[in-house]
Amino acid sequence: MQRNEGTIDRAVRVIAGLGILSLVFVGPQTPWAWLGIVPLVTGLVGICPAYSLLGIRTCPAPRQQ
Repeated sequence: MQRNEGTIDRAVRVIAGLGILSLVFVGPQTPWAWLGIVPLVTGLVGICPAYSLLGIRTCPAPRQQ
């Protein structure tokens, strides 16, 4: 699979994922914060399944035919 997330998009996802995931350990300590793994992983990998389904690309790389 080819990446469909741009650099800024990936950075925001990693930061948001870490922020949400930190709520497992500090703050309200809610188990719902484990959902922060989703944006963290998609940001690290560079591929968002939802973007693929919707045909969205924030990555400036040209598509390969």
